[in-house]
Amino acid sequence: MKHAVIFDIDGTIIDSSAEDDRIYRESVVQALGDVRLRTELADYDPVTDSGILLQILADNGLPAEKGTIETVMTTFFDRLQAHIDSVGPFKALPGARSVIKRIANSDEHRLAFATGGWRRSAKIKLSSAGFDIGAAPLATADDAIHRADIMRIALSGINEDCASVTYFGDGPWDERACLELDWSFQPVGPDLGGLETFDGLFTM
Repeated sequence: MKHAVIFDIDGTIIDSSAEDDRIYRESVVQALGDVRLRTELADYDPVTDSGILLQILADNGLPAEKGTIETVMTTFFDRLQAHIDSVGPFKALPGARSVIKRIANSDEHRLAFATGGWRRSAKIKLSSAGFDIGAAPLATADDAIHRADIMRIALSGINEDCASVTYFGDGPWDERACLELDWSFQPVGPDLGGLETFDGLFTM
């Protein structure tokens, strides 16, 4: 039986968390006007692009209308692409592209991605950082609001039974979702005292 390996994206395989947060906030203000935003991402629950936006709308007494949500999304995607065009591509974390290739080519493992970001922005950042995820399942905040639900959808996309599931993530919300799902959690980055490089992982 195979082993599933599922990755978050921002802050896990791409060094994009800080800029993504800034551009998201700027996009919300551009699209909605002078709205109140909470201080930290962790102040929102669920911490996904869709979940955060719904809470921003509720905090400011604004209706969660389809047109409003689409305006924020389009503004965010445009600003994200403009940032890349102006500053340059996002960078992959050390060893991330190589480990993705190793897992994708492994006979023992199955690869998927589960991010709290929206699909279009995830693809913009993955392309910018030089990732080719091929046919690997990609579940996003377009698919569900709650992170654990997004992660379940990513696993279901593998479409075969797996003996274990390991999730790589950089946020406490990732760890909480893994506890909820009873998955193995591999922290990434300094905030959780996790991996600083993927070099040497999943080698033959």
